[in-house]
Amino acid sequence: MCRNIKILFNFDPPVTDDEVRAASLQFVRKISGFHKPSKANEDSFMAAVDEIAGVSTRLLRSLETNAPLRNREEEAAKAKARAAERFGT
Repeated sequence: MCRNIKILFNFDPPVTDDEVRAASLQFVRKISGFHKPSKANEDSFMAAVDEIAGVSTRLLRSLETNAPLRNREEEAAKAKARAAERFGT
């Protein structure tokens, strides 16, 4: 899985459309192998990003949980600690 795609469910404040779109873009980049598509592939690439963003938004809105909401700052601190342990920075 792309390391740049972040968990978007169950946060306070809720996920934004920009965050969903960024994750969708990373996903399409990963599966297509293009960081930036050629002009010939640009329409197909962006259509895929739009479709995946729409599906992702519908999924996130339909999910339910009894778990407490996650705090963005706490999750970012945990990720930073994991990266420091992994990469020794």
